[in-house]
Amino acid sequence: QAAVDGDHQIIVAVGVSNQASDATHLEPMLERIMANTGQLPEKLIADAGYCSTDNIEASEKRGLDAYYSTSRQAHGKRPRPSRGPAPRDLDARGRMDRKIRSKAGQAIYALRKIIVEPVFGQIKGARGLDCFLLRGLKKASTEWALMATTHNIGKLHRAALAAA
Repeated sequence: QAAVDGDHQIIVAVGVSNQASDATHLEPMLERIMANTGQLPEKLIADAGYCSTDNIEASEKRGLDAYYSTSRQAHGKRPRPSRGPAPRDLDARGRMDRKIRSKAGQAIYALRKIIVEPVFGQIKGARGLDCFLLRGLKKASTEWALMATTHNIGKLHRAALAAA
């Protein structure tokens, strides 16, 4: 798990789990983001693994402008936009589906490709972390935190060089 700042690709929170589902990790990640930055993000963009009725409702209660993909999307294909007024009896998932399928929602959700996905690509591809070298949840968590820290140091270093 990683939460990434949209402006600079800085990792603001990380987590490691041995649970397959991402949906259970949203609340702990929001708590980590809050602890590390002192605030919640203006917009929250998350893939379909995080989409659950509980997470959508929790985001709404916190006042987060959240965008969860409600289904897996094929590469390079966008869902058809919603048309017409929304039905009054939509549940949380239905409301999110309409939101994500709107033109504005599609544009915001597409930002995942330039915010978080490159970070994972840089860490996995360029730095070679395609699996943890250490075993056990505590050791893997430490390894992931170290990798995120070195990623952030690299980003800050390159920003300082560019400003000089």
